[in-house]
Amino acid sequence: MNTANAVDGAAIKQAIEGRDGTRLPTFYADDAVVRVIDRNNPPSKPREIRGRQAISEYFADVCGRDMVHKVDVILTEGDRLAFTQNCQYPDGARVFCAAFIEFGGRQIVRQTIVQAWDG
Repeated sequence: MNTANAVDGAAIKQAIEGRDGTRLPTFYADDAVVRVIDRNNPPSKPREIRGRQAISEYFADVCGRDMVHKVDVILTEGDRLAFTQNCQYPDGARVFCAAFIEFGGRQIVRQTIVQAWDG
């Protein structure tokens, strides 16, 4: 990973809030895994997105939606980072997200996303 794509809380915040679906996947290792737990994917059967290509498709979908993303809290400890995110669709529907990241070297190797949706 080059230093232009260094992963830290500020870079993640900037990419998420900027809906930069092209930049976000560059933060992940080729074999990274993102687990999503939400109303459609319960903890016993989370959605698993494997590999940078699939993660890129996931972020293209999320970032392509007409919504506002706001990263609120970022915590780091060693090779781990966590953040909370509030999202809002134009119709007022909201999504709250808590994300937990593990790094391997300078790239994300694992991430768990827990989402709660209005309604």
